[in-house]
Amino acid sequence: MNKQNLINKIKQLEGLTHDDRAELINLLNTKKKYGLIWEDKPEVVEEELRTHLPVLREIEEKRILSVDNVPAKVENKKQEQSLLFEEEAGNTNKNLKPESKQLPPNHILIEGDNLHALTALTFTHAGKIDVIYIDPPYNTGNKDFKYNDSYVDKEDSYRHSKWLSFMHKRVEIAMLLLSDKGVIFISINDIEQAQLKIILSELFNENNFVANLVWSNKEGGGSSDSKHFRLKHEYILCYAKNIQNINFKGVEISNRERYTSSDKFENIRGPYYLQKLGMGSIQYSNSLDYEIETPDGTFTTPKLNNSGKKACWRWSKIKFEWGLINEFIEFKKDKNSNWIVYTKQYLNCDNEGNLIERTQRPFGVIDTFSSTQGAKNLEDIGLSKMFNYSKPSALIKYLLDISTHVDTTILDFFAGSGTTLHATMQLNAEDGGNRQCILATNNENNICEEVTYERNRRVIQGYKNSKGTWVNGLKGNNLRYYKIDFVPSTKTELNKRFLAQCSSDLLCIKEDCYNELTESLNFNPVQCKIFTNNKGRYLIVVYHSRKQLEVNEKLINYIKTLDNLSENIRLYAFIPEKETLLEDFAEVADKIEAVPLPEAIYNAYRATFRSLKLDKKEPVGNVAKLEDSENENEIVVITQDEE
Repeated sequence: MNKQNLINKIKQLEGLTHDDRAELINLLNTKKKYGLIWEDKPEVVEEELRTHLPVLREIEEKRILSVDNVPAKVENKKQEQSLLFEEEAGNTNKNLKPESKQLPPNHILIEGDNLHALTALTFTHAGKIDVIYIDPPYNTGNKDFKYNDSYVDKEDSYRHSKWLSFMHKRVEIAMLLLSDKGVIFISINDIEQAQLKIILSELFNENNFVANLVWSNKEGGGSSDSKHFRLKHEYILCYAKNIQNINFKGVEISNRERYTSSDKFENIRGPYYLQKLGMGSIQYSNSLDYEIETPDGTFTTPKLNNSGKKACWRWSKIKFEWGLINEFIEFKKDKNSNWIVYTKQYLNCDNEGNLIERTQRPFGVIDTFSSTQGAKNLEDIGLSKMFNYSKPSALIKYLLDISTHVDTTILDFFAGSGTTLHATMQLNAEDGGNRQCILATNNENNICEEVTYERNRRVIQGYKNSKGTWVNGLKGNNLRYYKIDFVPSTKTELNKRFLAQCSSDLLCIKEDCYNELTESLNFNPVQCKIFTNNKGRYLIVVYHSRKQLEVNEKLINYIKTLDNLSENIRLYAFIPEKETLLEDFAEVADKIEAVPLPEAIYNAYRATFRSLKLDKKEPVGNVAKLEDSENENEIVVITQDEE
């Protein structure tokens, strides 16, 4: 029976009120044809948005500006490093480009729940984010996922519904932030991968599915989640806002970096690393167990190359002789003076020595980075015991490299240890880019202050690594730290004034304009504020005051003096409508772009509340009590197209 026939039958049913019929028809019309259906579990942080609007407040003492990035004391000058990912002291990074004269990017770190942070960003960055990378909780049941301040364990009957509710809300808001050329990468494992792909196909449209990348964790020890296979991989789901607009650049050889060995070199064929020719006995073959003559005329065997344990070579004798003639073989002595045989793994050649084209489509299987590198990144910075399961910086840098251009805005709202910002700054240093990164994370166990912020502070200002060697900072970066604050959402006149008064930091982020001139120009910061980026961009914010007309007149006279504008001045003022604002500043109308406050903020947040469907949900007074009273089993249904 088709839908219209069912609707006609509902209309003919007796004993139903008009409201009952309307509700049944509405349920029928909103029934999904394809996707997931799950029990929506309300969140405390979601409920807070009914009564309070999030704003951002900068913690100025944590501000890091590029002009302040010279450490007071530099030790071990003779052992200076410039490469943050280097494994060996003394290496030089030939890819780093000299600092340009462009304005340093203003990176943003937001402390607070990411649902609130995303809501605030709908005002500052709607349609402006080019790449989103997130590494959300995998919902393993092993204290990796918190919902309403409680860990969700494997015995929770609503385990998957809670995770789906949690992710759906955040990704739906994140979609509002993506530009028309934007893409999102989400790391995930087998537990929720299938469900996540379905909700992403529903939100983005399955036609905007780009790839389900497989990250083969090269040095991982294998997962205990499967009794039958040793799992050493995760997934990175990629979707586009509009797949017709994306253009992943080819993988340049200089960026196909492999960090599987600390020994990295370069010769006429280009960069390479060394890999032992010997391997264990798991794939033992008599044909691969032969003697090799070493540089001093002695002979070595796979067993000697494997600490006396049974082993064989990876290459046949014929291929070894080919490698020796073509300089693909290298000999080194270990600490016991035993000769170890290595093959040179060139980054621009395959294992047969054939030159790989310098540009090609990125591979769907990523097998060049390992989880141990993520731990090593933190260990090198001195934060190894502060955070577990950090993604390798090189992996995130690779994703950013193939998906961004040099002037891109990047967002990570599950920031964790801050790897995405670290990778962004390193990539900027290598190709002269000016990418901006925005991070959001809560401060549970002081992670935001002591790990996310501290890691990137050290990366910017420089630090002494685990070997005692000084690593130069990436000084051409600004970092600004914000906390989520709240303003009552009821639209009283007092609350409107309060919201406008608290909007300065939001507006600075929105316009990327931070250098305040207010008091130096003899204006009262209670009445208005003036900012510039020192490159011809200006931001003016006018607050409610009894002298607002006088303030406006004074501002008009100041605006008339500005002749170095690179674009129209962004003028935000506490006023009910744009027409009135334009009338007040008619004398300088050709120099301004006028926006009334706080209506602009209300309008932006309204889109978020529509995504969350707060207007259609009953308020929840006590979320914990509601969940305790639920006794039914969880239902997660995959629906299919109707016949």
